[in-house]
Order: sequence, then structure tokens, then C-alpha cells
Amino acid sequence: MSAPQALADTQAYEMLCRHGSHSSAFLAMNSGNRRFHTDGVDGFVPYREAGRRHLFQLGGPVCAPQDRSRLLDALLVRAGNERRRVAAVQLSRSQAELHAGHDFVVNQFGASFSIALDGYSLGGQRMVKVRNMVNRARREGVTATEVPAGEQDGAALDAVDGAWLRAKGRHVKELEFLIGERGGPGAPHRRLFIAVHEGQTVGYVSYSPVFGARAGWLYDLTRRLPDAPPGTVELMFATALRQFQDEGCGWLHLGFTPFVQLRPDAAAPGPTSRLLHRCVELLAAKGRAIYPAAAQESFKLKWRPQLIEPEYLAFQGGVSPGAVWRLMRLTKSV
Repeated sequence: MSAPQALADTQAYEMLCRHGSHSSAFLAMNSGNRRFHTDGVDGFVPYREAGRRHLFQLGGPVCAPQDRSRLLDALLVRAGNERRRVAAVQLSRSQAELHAGHDFVVNQFGASFSIALDGYSLGGQRMVKVRNMVNRARREGVTATEVPAGEQDGAALDAVDGAWLRAKGRHVKELEFLIGERGGPGAPHRRLFIAVHEGQTVGYVSYSPVFGARAGWLYDLTRRLPDAPPGTVELMFATALRQFQDEGCGWLHLGFTPFVQLRPDAAAPGPTSRLLHRCVELLAAKGRAIYPAAAQESFKLKWRPQLIEPEYLAFQGGVSPGAVWRLMRLTKSV
């Protein structure tokens, strides 16, 4: 799908700064994403094509609220001209309502988790297990620091990536398209914290900027060596959290996890698909071999996030087996 004129990376980033409201909006900068925009609207829709008949949005339109319907309409017209059906993943409640009003079937898909940093503390009985893990890593000699982009050891980070993915096993997937990356167009704007043990880089965590009313940082991508000392990830996370607090940052967002927090009070607006709802419930209950959603949710909940928000999937005109299959292929769920 072509746009009137391709957006440069700098233009897309500036639009995100002005209009990005979703905590994961910065994922629009990932390599492989395209950006649809139309004349007269300051904004764009990040998307990827899947096969010859499907197009998947990442989040909703990135623009001023009063322009969202117009930008979505323009996307649907262009997709229709190419005989493509549009679907959207990781929609906030307001974006889900927008899509429901444009003949989309909408289902809850999971939830995102966020920490308000003002007054937040790792003290108290409820956080004792987290503190114990952080202190254990320190006793083992692990140190965690932020490393500027120009000083990062790419070979050491590549080695961590390779070991991490091998240890996960071939049946456990990462939801590509829904997570961050270390390089790509967004690299200059991310922050990276690394863990070092006995002179070796044993893990890293990257954070992406978040804009809008809950501006801050998104806990974006985590990697560690399989034999890194226990508590390595917790130490990196706690180090970044404290640094963001010292800088006066308002929010630390823990990101989206699919198949969790499927609550009746988070029911999707407008028409829903019973079949898709049942599939999501089955994956939540029995899909651990495909995607470790429960483990991700447990890690995020132990940091006591004050805000948990439902997120949604939307399919134009209804859910089809072909669209679901293409989504699973796109995200490398299968």
C-alpha cells in the first residue's frame, strides 16, 4: 500500500511526539512497519501487509483525536481499492470504540500494565521478594548501568540475543510486530540498561519513549544469558526505575501481554466474535507452550502496577479464519 508521499523517520517520530497517546505507540518505528498517511491530516497509521488480502494496523491512527475517524476512513478506502481487509491489534479502549463504529468486530486480546512513579517505592512487605532478587544479583557481583547508544558493544549484545533465543526453544515464540527491537529507525530514541557479571555482558533491557498524558518510558525488550545470576533482570529493571524517578519521569509502562486479564468488565465495545473470544480464552488457559503469557503477567504484577488497561483486536466486517491465520503468521505465533 503506497502513501501520497513516504514519511521520513524524523517526520514519523515528530508525529508520535505530538499525537502518540498509547503506551506502545513507539513500536510504530520498528523496522518492517509501513506508515499510511493522507493529505490534510497530521498523522499516520502504522501497518504491515500480510499476504495479498490482509492489512494489519499496529494500534490506531496516530493523529489528533478529531482526525482519527478521517484517517481511518482513508485507510479503509485505500485498502478496499486493493481488495484488502483491515485488522488492528493492540487497540486502546477509545481506539476500539472508533473501530467498532467503522464496522469492525472487536474482542479483548489482553492487557497493558503501567506504574505511576510519583511516590512509588520498592519498600514494604509486598515488595520483599523483588528486593531479595535484586540484592541476590548484587551479592553475586552483577552491576547494572545505562549505556549510551554510541558506547554499546554490539557483539556482546548480539551474543546475549542468540543465547536467549536458543534457550527459549523452538516452540516458544515472541510476538514479533508487538514487541520492540534493538536497532531500526527508533534506535536513537531508546535507552539501554545492561547487566555485567565478571566482566561479561549477561543481559540488557531497552526502554522506548512514551508520549501523551502518561508520558514516560516503555519496558520494551529484555534479554539475558541463561546462566546469568538470579535477579539479573530485576536489578536492571530496578536500576532503570530509580533513574527514571530521579529524572522526574511520571510513568514506567510495562507493556502489553496477550491472553491475560480477560475480565467481564473489559468487554469490547460493539459486536464481538464468540469464536475469537473462545480461542483467546483457550490460549490463555492452555497456550503456555506457544506463548508464556502467564509468566509475563506474573513478572509485571510483582512490580505492583497501579494501572491495568484492556487492549483489543479488531477485524473489519467480521473475523475470518484467513485473517486469524495471517495474524498468527505475522506475529510468528505459529
